[in-house]
Amino acid sequence: MATLPGDTIEARIAELEIPFNRYGVDAYGASKAHMRWMFGLFGLLYRHYFSVKVIGIDRVPARGRAMLVGNHSGGIALDAAMVIAACFFEKNPPRLAQSMVEKFINKIPFASLWAGRGGQFTGLPEHAVRLLEDDRLLLVFPEGARGTAKLFTERHSLVDFGTGFVRLALKTKSPIIPFGFLGGGEAMPTVANAYSLGQLLGVPYIPITPYGLPIPLPAMMQVRFGEPLTFAGDGTEDDEVIVGYVDEVKRSIASLIAEGRAPQPALLNSGAPR
Repeated sequence: MATLPGDTIEARIAELEIPFNRYGVDAYGASKAHMRWMFGLFGLLYRHYFSVKVIGIDRVPARGRAMLVGNHSGGIALDAAMVIAACFFEKNPPRLAQSMVEKFINKIPFASLWAGRGGQFTGLPEHAVRLLEDDRLLLVFPEGARGTAKLFTERHSLVDFGTGFVRLALKTKSPIIPFGFLGGGEAMPTVANAYSLGQLLGVPYIPITPYGLPIPLPAMMQVRFGEPLTFAGDGTEDDEVIVGYVDEVKRSIASLIAEGRAPQPALLNSGAPR
């Protein structure tokens, strides 16, 4: 499939239901100009380098608040970039998924600026509440950096989830759209993580691959969105209740990963619309 030309990307940015000011910047600092560059790069990766397959994109609401919650894998946040690309390229009208990035990104030159201008923000609870109350689409990886640190042999597993995302969903009355992401481990087949080197560079770790460099390989990727989950409560429930909700989300994501791993030649090779 051909990459979308720049003018088509610009047209899709114009379709985003986001109140940009006359300078093309929204209240969170997202910039039309920066997003055009970002989605130009994401489009190349999404359609050519990784050839991402998307199942269940219709389960992502066309408008209104929602939380996309899924598994991490792949050494670096390739999964986040491809989910953001899926919501932009596959939804009509397109949606901007805005992720809660790790705080260490603020220490990396230019990364913080580009993340913010691309609609991504440091994962502070008050930012997330405000964004959802503005009926945006929030992307959350409850495994955090522990998820991207999975080794190749662990790529389809799930590590412990934080519980804050469920309290956030309850507080803001936001549906949770679970998703399973596959292919990140194949793109970045991590055999070990250099934590000391990562600390020197201001990041949690540096993934070590069989070929020596933390550079992703071209790999088939898949994003499977599940049915929306809603829970009763206002976010002040006892921990036992919240953990039960978290476990339900985790089971849904695990099921989506299992579905993606099962042989499905008719789905993956038929050329059917995504």
